[in-house]
Amino acid sequence: MKVLYAEFTAIDGMAEDVEWRLLEFAESVRNEPGNVTFAPHRRVNHPNKFFVYEVYRDEAAFQEHLAAPYQGPFNDFLAGAIEEPKSQLTFLNLLG
Repeated sequence: MKVLYAEFTAIDGMAEDVEWRLLEFAESVRNEPGNVTFAPHRRVNHPNKFFVYEVYRDEAAFQEHLAAPYQGPFNDFLAGAIEEPKSQLTFLNLLG
């Protein structure tokens, strides 16, 4: 399994657009054959902050995700809509 989470902060005034685009992106990612989980969240106390929990079948499935045709347009949108230069990825090891 390839497990990670992504975090990013919408620029003031862009959070609703980020949420809409993220939900649209999630629909595409969830249809990838190697995707196990793609769960976007928005923080309750900081509504400009987003958190996405992702699980892929394996490294190959993750690489297929990165190469998907909708990946580039989504990341291009994020680049102009979030405070960070790009989403911040944290990779995890599943225990047990």
